[in-house]
Amino acid sequence: MIDPILSFLHTGGAAMWAIAALSVATLSLILWKLWGLARMGAFAGARAERAVRLWQEGAREAAAEAVSGRVGLRARLVGAAIGALARGLPEAKAREETTRVARRLLVEARSGLRALELIAVIAPLLGLLGTVLGMIDAFQALQSAGSAADPADLAGGIWEALLTTAAGMAVAIPAAVSLSWFESVADSARADMEDLATRLFLATEAG
Repeated sequence: MIDPILSFLHTGGAAMWAIAALSVATLSLILWKLWGLARMGAFAGARAERAVRLWQEGAREAAAEAVSGRVGLRARLVGAAIGALARGLPEAKAREETTRVARRLLVEARSGLRALELIAVIAPLLGLLGTVLGMIDAFQALQSAGSAADPADLAGGIWEALLTTAAGMAVAIPAAVSLSWFESVADSARADMEDLATRLFLATEAG
């Protein structure tokens, strides 16, 4: 099992080894990001929604209790807004504090995405570089052979060189898809937090 993999990597040259390292980094980043988003409750919002409804109904203590100690992004945002209002801060300052917390939470939600974006850009470029270098070697061998050159040898050199392009795309595609999905999760969390905070402050003004 290991020998064919090593042979495949050796065929692609240095660029293939770099792409292999990027593939490991990509998988690690995706798994780490999935775990991080699950840990910070990026996919849950029932507690925050319940707290806002309680606040709108005038049950201020129950609303604060609903999000107390919760680790979800939305719950932490609502908890920060309720805490700012409960401390008696003017509405403008309470909104400013809520915005500050929201920005920090969104930075947490988007951490690691720049690395995935970089991999999605670099991987196909590394593949193309490996292909170009491989084709240079193939044509140099053809020139050295002169009239005795075998077209089959040239074809073999070219398809081996093209392996790096395929490998680079194989790494870049899942990286780009994962990046897009993670960004959509962060955007959804941002929209929900904006909605929850707005409803909370509107209920405070009405009260």
